Amino acid sequence: MIIRKHSVVFLAAALVLALAGTALAADNTVGIKSKEGQGSYLVDGKGMTLYYFKNDSPGKSVCAGPCIEKWPLFYIDTVAVPPELKAGDFGTITRDDGKKQTTYKGIPLYYFGGDKVAGDTKGQGVKDIWFVVQP
Repeated sequence: MIIRKHSVVFLAAALVLALAGTALAADNTVGIKSKEGQGSYLVDGKGMTLYYFKNDSPGKSVCAGPCIEKWPLFYIDTVAVPPELKAGDFGTITRDDGKKQTTYKGIPLYYFGGDKVAGDTKGQGVKDIWFVVQP
């Protein structure tokens, strides 16, 4: 009887750890969503849209100060990708302010503060300098 109780506790603990690992992996995932009229675009593990800033250049972000308040940086340490994407296309830069930022093909990635739920693309085309990242 004692052995069975320990086995159940062990199995329950293993299940919790396995689920926690899955949640962690989802947080490190970059995926692809598609929307009519929008086409395919990159999202984080929670389905939030990723954007690029037309004024940035490869390896260099020029969005600073109030810009970052409206366009928060996207950063994850290690990117997991589905088969449609290449992990090697993702990298990390260290910005002038010392913060790290994830890049796609060298271009820094951002969120839009106006996007509230997964699938929102309200930042697309803002001031004709902010765009969803198309794979």
